[in-house]
Amino acid sequence: MIKDFLPISKEDMNERGIEQLDFVYVIGDAYVDHPSFGHAIISRVLEANGYTVGIIAQPDWKDEKSITVLGRPRLAFLISAGNMDSMVNHYFVSKKHRPSDAYTPGGEPFHRPDHATVVYGNLIRRTYKDVPIIIGGIEASLRRLAHYDYWTDSFKRSVLLDSQADLISYGMGERSVVEIADALASGIDVRDITFIRGTVYKTKDLSGIYDARELPSYEEMKKDKRKYAQSFQVQYENTDPCTAGTLIEPYPNGVYVVQNPPQPVLTTEEMDAVYDLPYRRTYHPSYEEKGGVPAIAEIKFSLISNRGCFGGCSFCALTFHQGRTIQVRSHESILREAEKMIQDPEFKGYIHDVGGPTANFRHPSCEKQLTKGVCPSKQCLFPKPCANLKADHTDYLALLRKLRALPGVKKVFVRSGIRFDYLLADPDDTFFRELVQYHISGQLKVAPEHISDAVLSKMGKPENAVYERFIKKYRRLNEQLGLQQFVVPYLMSSHPGSTLKEAVELAEYLRDLGYMPEQVQDFYPTPSTISTVMYYTGLDPRTMKEVYVCRNPHEKAMQRALIQYRNPKNYDLVLEALKAAGREDLIGFEKKCLIRPRRIAGQKTGTTIPSGSRSVQRGNAMERQSSAGRPKKGGKKKTIRNVHKKK
Repeated sequence: MIKDFLPISKEDMNERGIEQLDFVYVIGDAYVDHPSFGHAIISRVLEANGYTVGIIAQPDWKDEKSITVLGRPRLAFLISAGNMDSMVNHYFVSKKHRPSDAYTPGGEPFHRPDHATVVYGNLIRRTYKDVPIIIGGIEASLRRLAHYDYWTDSFKRSVLLDSQADLISYGMGERSVVEIADALASGIDVRDITFIRGTVYKTKDLSGIYDARELPSYEEMKKDKRKYAQSFQVQYENTDPCTAGTLIEPYPNGVYVVQNPPQPVLTTEEMDAVYDLPYRRTYHPSYEEKGGVPAIAEIKFSLISNRGCFGGCSFCALTFHQGRTIQVRSHESILREAEKMIQDPEFKGYIHDVGGPTANFRHPSCEKQLTKGVCPSKQCLFPKPCANLKADHTDYLALLRKLRALPGVKKVFVRSGIRFDYLLADPDDTFFRELVQYHISGQLKVAPEHISDAVLSKMGKPENAVYERFIKKYRRLNEQLGLQQFVVPYLMSSHPGSTLKEAVELAEYLRDLGYMPEQVQDFYPTPSTISTVMYYTGLDPRTMKEVYVCRNPHEKAMQRALIQYRNPKNYDLVLEALKAAGREDLIGFEKKCLIRPRRIAGQKTGTTIPSGSRSVQRGNAMERQSSAGRPKKGGKKKTIRNVHKKK
């Protein structure tokens, strides 16, 4: 079985008769040979094109010998920090360390360094001074030009420079990595590989570059945040392969970082070829003694059906990484993978998911995209669905029906994000009805993110009235089908544009709904998103207008607490937030109030004590329990299953 995986040691190389590998791939994740992992796709694609690849997974970055275990590669080192940016992998938005890592054997944390692409690149360069280094994956892709780094609160150079790499293969790199491999194999020096789409390179000579657009220099952007916001908007408008041009970012000492236009999107036939490669669909056997790799649990029995997203959420980096044009696999390819899945002894009859970034996108948003590209300065769904939008779920519905009909399949779930405004734009309700009837496990998770239209406009999300229409329709379909299923909304606090006023509005909405989320996502500024640019610059790059940004940790805590105002642990923060927002009317005993005032045991109702008092009498503690929504005797406590249930 081990022979079916790529080599991870000299012994593996000897067994396969490999004296020297063409590529050594250094990765921040454990080695999992499954198409949900970028390193599995890239290594298998190279193998299919005749190149030998070995894997060094999670090397000890403090030991230079850890990078030499497979020897010197003939063509190049490849680097990927993993399926996540290494900083997101390591830290909560509070910048506290995460206690586990789902991409590491046994879930153990700290098996990769912070800023892993940079650390691995420098480790290799110290050891092999003249071997080409190609970096890729989501971390390198989203940091390919100058960017704001939330964790160090600093404006960083292109990761190409800091890692001492020669090239970045950005986006989904199946095409570009093969073109790079072919160029290196033909004898072209890596410094002369400046012509491949989907790559970023460094140079001191611009004489061979034509029709390029020069961005503000790194030094200019570092001094003036407005310059960075303007630069980012140019980058955002140059992410489509049909319309994008070459971008040049100047650095000191005459160095330029040059971004070539993106690779064309993969055709259905090319997508099928990628996903039909001989993946083992699990982690390397050497990890068994630690209990395997936790991340495999959710994706082992899931199917990727598409790539790309034209949803355009401001806080999402998909536009920069996968692009806005939808790419799909054929039904035949997906069914072949499903049939292999069914043969797995651990398969219990449940396909966990069929989707991608957005599950119900199975074709480009309009006919012109494949020839003319997406509109550079216009979104398909925001603020309203475009008149040219083609909202049609026919193909996705047909795929789900075929999967449901496979022998051995009991249930096919849809757990990838459903874009509810696109769902409503489809004049045919058949898919919506069958989604409710067959593809939900009692709860449908959707992402309205907020209810304030002022905040939603900054998020690139539809106005709240659209979400309300979706909920009413969802409820009606459940009633017609005799089902009791619920919607669990994902909500975000402290997104740029959200003041305490909007946070209170969201709390009032949840009060009226009778729902307190178990978890709240505080806005997380990750590289290469519109929202992160807002957070760093205080400007919306689309309009260059000022945006309110909540950066103070205490105010962020108040906004988060308001969403969970019933939790007794949040009482002090909610009280402070309501006073700061001038909403003392929500402190009291009336039905509309969020919390009750504190009172000392034995005092009459309405006699309050100052919020800063250190008194912690039993009556005070009981009052907090009451404010947390404790049911009256004989009453029913509202839980997550009461969400959006008709009253």
